[in-house]
Amino acid sequence: MILQALKDYYDRKAADSESGIAPEGLGWVRISFVVLLNENGDFLGIEDYREGEGKKKQGKLFLVPQRVKKAAGIAANLLWDSANYVFGIGEKRGKEQKKAFISRIETEVPDSVKKRAVLKFLRQADAAGLEKNAYWKELCETNMEVSFRFDGEHKLYCETDEVKKALNMKTASQTADGLCLVTGQRDTISRLHTVIKGVWGAQPIGANIVSFQKNSGYDSYGKEQGYNAPVGVKAMFAYTTALNTLLGSSSQRMQVGDASTVFWSEERTRFEENFVMFFSEPSKDDPDANTRCVRDLFESPKSGAYIEYEKDTKFFVLGLSPNVGRISIRFWERGTVGGFAKNIRQHFEDIEIAKPPNEPVYYSLWRLLVNVAVQDKSENIPPNIAGDFMRSILDNAPYPATLLQAVLRRIRSDTEQRVKPVRAALIKAYLNRRIRAQRLNEKELTVGLDKEQTSQAYHLGRLFAVLEKIQEEASHGLKIQEEASHGLNATIRERYYGAACGSPVTVFPTLMRLKNHHLAKLENKGQKGRGRVVNLESLIGEIVGHFDDFPAHLDLYEQGKFAVGYYHQRQDLFTKKEGKDSASDGEKVEEDAAQASLY
Repeated sequence: MILQALKDYYDRKAADSESGIAPEGLGWVRISFVVLLNENGDFLGIEDYREGEGKKKQGKLFLVPQRVKKAAGIAANLLWDSANYVFGIGEKRGKEQKKAFISRIETEVPDSVKKRAVLKFLRQADAAGLEKNAYWKELCETNMEVSFRFDGEHKLYCETDEVKKALNMKTASQTADGLCLVTGQRDTISRLHTVIKGVWGAQPIGANIVSFQKNSGYDSYGKEQGYNAPVGVKAMFAYTTALNTLLGSSSQRMQVGDASTVFWSEERTRFEENFVMFFSEPSKDDPDANTRCVRDLFESPKSGAYIEYEKDTKFFVLGLSPNVGRISIRFWERGTVGGFAKNIRQHFEDIEIAKPPNEPVYYSLWRLLVNVAVQDKSENIPPNIAGDFMRSILDNAPYPATLLQAVLRRIRSDTEQRVKPVRAALIKAYLNRRIRAQRLNEKELTVGLDKEQTSQAYHLGRLFAVLEKIQEEASHGLKIQEEASHGLNATIRERYYGAACGSPVTVFPTLMRLKNHHLAKLENKGQKGRGRVVNLESLIGEIVGHFDDFPAHLDLYEQGKFAVGYYHQRQDLFTKKEGKDSASDGEKVEEDAAQASLY
């Protein structure tokens, strides 16, 4: 099914003359240097076709005869290759490589003046003459791709109609020797498949999706290598060209953990063009582009975008990850534009949460995943979580259980930031999806503070947030944060959060006694302090009215609700209430400092 969908995508692009996808038998390759010849085969020089500056220099893209697969043996490309093959550089295999390069030209290119000129140069060129060229040393060191051009012509020799005609004749002369499992038609079965390049973490030379190692126990019924899964050469060229094109595109590929993810639709759609914007980090050039795309997605039921005109169009998402010998399929999702649009919109609704104004309007996939990784680093994103999370979004299914575990671990280990907005959003979304999927008799968590929430753990989290706020105000929040940063003191969040959300009965009685000491400090600050104490005690009374006693243990789901309750209450405490006078400058500084410590 994957190969069929990729072949259909190739056929779609091939039918569009402006798509730029390589025709059968050809491929886009970066050529760095070009040997300039005349029609007598005389060497006129070496031209540098690289583009860019410094270390970012790379060859120019040309549409040349398709790259052959090179394993441990020697296999030459037609009329272009690395410097080792073209010039025979290297004591061990240089001569054999050059011999293979010449052999392909002799047998596959029809006789002509230009063919004879190239062969004359290859047979007679000596290192002593080439060493005088300014680029020779660099060619020997880097082994970059080299091709040929004739004086007075703009195209490379391998781009000319003469060579293309030869390639077409070779394709037409092939004999059908089997039934292609992709097309269902008889074709020449491909023994080796073209390598796939651009998969993050895979071998630089490329790897395969379809691959069978010879004489290693994978052969069956007398078949070996690609004959074990017969794919015709036409279908093989189509699916590999389509996949390499997608992996080389910045608009149709993205990284999901360790999975290089590509996506495409059956026909050209607006959804296909915007898909990467739903999940990627904002661009520096246009930081609001992602937000606009997500808003369009939310408005699509009214506007008809993605729904009315494209809803039944098939859409595909393929995640590829590196493996030792080949490329692994991390996930494969197929559906319709309308279905995926609805599911992605639900994902954004689920992760919506009240947050400070400096937070992104919508969290990118990377930002969500990196906040569950150790030290908040991309390289530490658990591969399985990333792939399973993406599948859950596209299928509108419950998020993986490992996601909740990872978020709670990060909250426990991150003593400074704890429940950041993005982590609270993930937990809220996970729990709500679980409630819906399992049809539990529980109230879903809301975007902001919910005093009517039925979960005891949620209100325990609220209580912990209020107790922390009392301590901060009693100790002049700004001062205590400065002391904490020097290791001289710490808030109850840093000392007791882990125990409070896991075994409340062991911590909360102590915290409630300490609370009285802190409230006494506040009360001594005069009329304003006494008024503040009344408000805080009233808030505590409202919260503890939701439960009778402190439980001995909270399971993972309850710990998640504890975290969301803590975050919601914390956010509410630092949100200016309508109808109230603004805080004094001193109080504002203290509140900003305390809030900054959380986010």
